Amino acid sequence: MGLRRTTTPAAEPVSLAEAKLHLRVDAGDEDSMIGDLIVTARTTAEERLRRALMSGGWTLTLDAFPGVIELPMPPLVTVASIAYVDSAGASQQLPSAAYFVDPTSEPGRVVPLNAWPAVAPRPSAITISYTAGWATAADVPRPIKQWMLLAVGEMYANREALPDGFADRLLDPYRIWR
Repeated sequence: MGLRRTTTPAAEPVSLAEAKLHLRVDAGDEDSMIGDLIVTARTTAEERLRRALMSGGWTLTLDAFPGVIELPMPPLVTVASIAYVDSAGASQQLPSAAYFVDPTSEPGRVVPLNAWPAVAPRPSAITISYTAGWATAADVPRPIKQWMLLAVGEMYANREALPDGFADRLLDPYRIWR
């Protein structure tokens, strides 16, 4: 199974103005750095929560169809497409009428209405493109946004390595866990 973000969110859950107010910063000379800290706080929160905070595109690849496909990084918004390599080796697009999308479960699920088609016995034979994350910053739960502000504040105040190992945790999304 492989999961990749295909489009980054158009906005962040915490705005630059909110972060600057939290940090008590009035000048604009550090706006770029504070913006980077917001992105770092969001991506760290997403990794720790295993959920997408703001709406963006994702691609999940699978070797075979399971009975039910669970789509990581809720909340699920929509499934754009399910492509697969059939048993003859040809690329196919599964019609949306062949499956049901359950966006209310966390993680969201996709189930076949009849049976999944046969796929070639190869890695990443199935590619599911979908959108996940809250639509607006106002939809993101306030405790998550507050955590982000605290993380931004901690990174801003301590521009060197933090004592609790926070800096090391920034690498976790990129670690191979196998």
